[in-house]
Amino acid sequence: MSAEDTAGAAPADGRPATLAGWLRTRTDAQVAALLAARPDVARPAPTDVVALASRLAVPVSVDRALDELDAATLQVLDVVLLAPTDGVDAADLFGALPEVPEQVLEGALEALTTRALLWGEDLLHAPEPVRRAVRYPAGLGRRAAELRLTLPADLPAALGELPADEREVLERLAGSRPVGHLPDTSGGPGTAARRLLQRGLLARIDALNVELPREVALLLRGSRPYGPPRLRPEPEVSTRDTTTLDRRAAGAALEIVGRIGELLTLLEEEPAGLLRSGGVAVRDQKRVARTLHVDETDAGWLLELALAAGLLDVGGPHRDEWLPTRAYDLWREQDLADRWATLAAGWLDSSRLPSLVGQRDVGGKAVNALSPDLVRHTAAGIRRGALAALAEYPRGAGLAPDALVELLRWRTPRRADRLAPVPGMLDEAARLGVLVGGVLTTGGRGLLTGGEDGAADGMRGLLPAPVDHVLAQPDLSLIAPGPLVAELADTLAVVADVESSGGATVFRVSEASVRRALDSGWSATDLHEFFTRASRTPVPQALDYLVDDVARQHGRVRVGSIESYVRSDDHGLLSQVLNDRRTASAELRRLAPGVLVSGLGADEVLTVLREAGYAPAGESAGGAVLTRPPARPRALGRKTTTTTTAAPRPLTEAELAATVREIRAGDAALSARRTEAVRQIPGVTTAGTLELLSRAVRVGLPVWLGYVDAQGSGSQRIVQPVSLGGGFLQAFDEGRGETRTFAVHRITSVALVDDEAPPPA
Repeated sequence: MSAEDTAGAAPADGRPATLAGWLRTRTDAQVAALLAARPDVARPAPTDVVALASRLAVPVSVDRALDELDAATLQVLDVVLLAPTDGVDAADLFGALPEVPEQVLEGALEALTTRALLWGEDLLHAPEPVRRAVRYPAGLGRRAAELRLTLPADLPAALGELPADEREVLERLAGSRPVGHLPDTSGGPGTAARRLLQRGLLARIDALNVELPREVALLLRGSRPYGPPRLRPEPEVSTRDTTTLDRRAAGAALEIVGRIGELLTLLEEEPAGLLRSGGVAVRDQKRVARTLHVDETDAGWLLELALAAGLLDVGGPHRDEWLPTRAYDLWREQDLADRWATLAAGWLDSSRLPSLVGQRDVGGKAVNALSPDLVRHTAAGIRRGALAALAEYPRGAGLAPDALVELLRWRTPRRADRLAPVPGMLDEAARLGVLVGGVLTTGGRGLLTGGEDGAADGMRGLLPAPVDHVLAQPDLSLIAPGPLVAELADTLAVVADVESSGGATVFRVSEASVRRALDSGWSATDLHEFFTRASRTPVPQALDYLVDDVARQHGRVRVGSIESYVRSDDHGLLSQVLNDRRTASAELRRLAPGVLVSGLGADEVLTVLREAGYAPAGESAGGAVLTRPPARPRALGRKTTTTTTAAPRPLTEAELAATVREIRAGDAALSARRTEAVRQIPGVTTAGTLELLSRAVRVGLPVWLGYVDAQGSGSQRIVQPVSLGGGFLQAFDEGRGETRTFAVHRITSVALVDDEAPPPA
């Protein structure tokens, strides 16, 4: 009988026979720790321990739990997975990895058992789903028998006779991955890999790939069958003065908040178009770059940041424009620390990778900013992992990007292929002020531990208070000595242009900006009063002259618009309509004899006239009635494509305690049902197979099942019956972690599970 077949067998010394039985022996604190480490199995709360064990066997949950383990912990798991028997004595692990410090081994065992990736006390077992999830434990391939390969009789001698190029191929495959790509046939049969195939030292697994048998790799590894110890790297740590660090972070925060404000003001006046494929057109990105005096890469980054923070989204009458959202109206009224925290929190939780803007996709087409192609659901987890690694160092200490990537590869080796975006993410964090020189700032630490509120608290006090004045200069520039209050910033956006931003923003008043203000309804007097009120320095004479000169030329030619007209050959009737108080809401005025015009749409004017008792008829000048375009709606909020499918939310202490209580209560009810079932079925350990299986299905009882498969191999396992009918039993196999089908005529014995006793003979 194989180790897999006997995986569920109970030992004679009273140890728990299954994962569920072992979970029953765990304390409430240990079960709570399991739920905290694997929160995906806790929602909704499992009904009992058996249900919890079933969820722990779900492949997605197992993969997620394994992905969170560091390299040292995975190496300890490899030792158990490669053991010749199912159970491994915990004391044997210390001898298997002599170069790994004892405290590292103890920490790894605690991590594995806490997550139920190993179970048992002195004798450790690996659930079958975990075995399936780790395809190549310790980087070793399958045994030669599994690969249907016959190795040379004297394998050490065969390896010793190999030429250097062939041995190099084997040693490379004996490293961390036993599968390699077979060289192109243009090299002929004389290539090293093909000669190794002929010698029987490699196994072909498909037309293009080969696998190194485990026996060959173990010989090549010698005294290190599990590979070199995977100890935590100790990269060089850089240190910085925390005061200087936070000052630089505050400067970056001021810069980014100002830039986002300028961007959204620009898009509020002239929205960017939405491409059919999603994203923003290159011409709009260039317009943003030109107006904000940044390059196109920076413009794409700012657009992505505004989207991540929920301040930019699709809107407009046809939802075909990129517009500021309603959240922007609230954001611009907040203090600087809160505004920065909104941007930083949005960036941290975003499922998008702005660093991919401009890169080519698989079809060779450049990826646009705001495109759906930038969505990567692992992005938020990678950002948090990188910042969490830096947060483990003392304040003022951090790592260079390359060193951080090396550390992350050790912390999550199963996610190593996802770390390519990390350098770009670190650059973005530096531009935000979350990092400075690879070191977390106070605001960055607050963001990681306390979210948006923590980020604001960490930055508050470092940013200057908004000012309500500017300093007018003789060269027609206005200097803002700090961030401006929202009202003043809005007004300056109309009457002046930003020339440079930073700690002190420089605005430039020009003929074009004055004309823009006059076009918006300002008068020359309004402008003179505004500059006098807003400037702490005397208004230069040149600025007054500029306003007066532009105002004299403004409006000499006037252009208006009408939305509809009312005409009639009866001039008296038109005079009656014009002077009728009931038609005042139509906003009519006489343009010429026989013609009235209105700023309202034709349908609105028709409605007013008809309600007043007249009988007008609609008239189409060009085949369609002209209507007034509806007011442009603001975008409603963040799109669903920018939200994050993050890891399950951690459970609070109250939630953990409530879930543990529910599991214990369900387990007590299950135990009561078992007792009643045993009382009602005499001789259940030797007879009444169908009756016992039927009751086990109804009541939810796990049973020992003796079974002989089609090849005549006998096994004994613990299953949770699900259904019985048509000569077949559907049951969840705890050892394999999956639901299986058993033919009733092949069942040799059935007995209720007793975790404290062995199965019947």
